[in-house]
Parts: sequence; C-alpha cells; structure tokens
Amino acid sequence: MKVNENTAISTPRVLLVPYDRRHVPTYHDWMEDEAVRAATASDRLTLEEEYENQESWRAANDKLTFIVCQPTASTASTASDSEGTKIVGGVDDAPDHMVGDINFFLTPFEDEEEGEQKNDGVALLTGEVDVMIARLEHRRQGFGRAAVTAFLHYILQSQREAILAEAAAGADPLFSKPGATPQLKQLVVKIQATNLASIGLFTSLGFVQKGSVNYFGEVELVRTDLTAAAPEGYTEKVYERND
Repeated sequence: MKVNENTAISTPRVLLVPYDRRHVPTYHDWMEDEAVRAATASDRLTLEEEYENQESWRAANDKLTFIVCQPTASTASTASDSEGTKIVGGVDDAPDHMVGDINFFLTPFEDEEEGEQKNDGVALLTGEVDVMIARLEHRRQGFGRAAVTAFLHYILQSQREAILAEAAAGADPLFSKPGATPQLKQLVVKIQATNLASIGLFTSLGFVQKGSVNYFGEVELVRTDLTAAAPEGYTEKVYERND
C-alpha cells in the first residue's frame, strides 16, 4: 500500500518505517535463516526476488508493511517527542537499527455459515496482522508488543479510512461490489501453536482463539473490537529520503 509510503510511526519503545529498497538486503539476510522462514511460513527467495516483492507490496492495495526498528535516540529517552517531525531514511533505520517487520493483509470477510457477506452497499473485510522480530538478540525486549500496539492504533484509528479507500480504489478490488463501501469486520492473526510467546502477546491485546490447531500447525486468533488507543508518546512523522 502507498498510504504509509511517506510515514514513520515513532514511540519511545519502537520505530516503524515504510519498507523501502534500502531495507531489502537486511530483510533478505533475515530470511536466509531457516527458522525464520518456518516461523513466517515463507519460501526462500533470491535477493532479486526480494527486491521484486518489496516493489509489489508497495503497489498492492491489500498489503500494508512497516519495518520495525529500534527507537530513535530522542524518543527512547522521553515519552514526549519534541525533537523534530522527520525520520531520516538510511539513518534512523540503518541496518543495525532494524529488528523485524509488521504487516496488515486485507481479504473479503467470510461468514462460516453464510459465505461472503451480501450486505447491500457494504463490502466487509478481514484484516490479518503479523509481526516478526527476526534476531534472537532482539526478542523478549518488548519490540513485538510495542510494534503491535502502535500498529493497531495506526490501522484502526489513525488511518483506517485511508487504508480502506486505497483497498477499494485499487486496480484489482478486493470485493466484487462496484460502489460498495468497504468496512473492516475483524482482525485475525495466525500463529504457530508452539509459539506461546506470540499467542500470549496477542491474547493480552484482546485477540481470542477461534477453533483448534489447523493442518499447518497454526491457531487463529480473532479480535472484533476495532478500537485501539494510541500508546504513550505515539507520533506519526514524515519519512524523509535523501537518496
């Protein structure tokens, strides 16, 4: 999606920046780890294929992606960020500051009993969230929780209308209802049943398990409360590119 193309999200605990070409080599290095690929259900790709993916994700109308980074020096020391409104690409998100990624996927909502919803004038959508902290040394430091709480506020409160408008205006609409108003129905996460830390994180944020472990060894957690307060010190900043 392009809605976040020039936006960074800053809190005292984490920095989220739009996924750019500059991030691809580090991202590719993460995905060379077999354990990371298994945890994210990802295929091994060449560096060239990763560059192609980055471009396609930016252009897609159903996928929103941020790179998760360590917080900037100013926001890490205070809950009130008064030191500028810009995040500098290649500096604040240099490779040694990157710790993972967080994503949002939109798909048509389907009711188990009725199939795709047929509400006149409304197209219901499901939003899937996933987060990855790539390196062992960056896990259990609060980056995942900080990223998810900031991200939920962004997609549910700050930019929900803009996200849904882009989904509706895409060249390949997510729903076959010309003129319908897109509406987010629920959030879901799909997590390996053995990943108790991630399950605990999302459960603590209002997600509830639906059903049992599936064929792929995953559990699905659902959240229907589509409100999310801004975490302390939350600011949206301009992502500045100087290259």
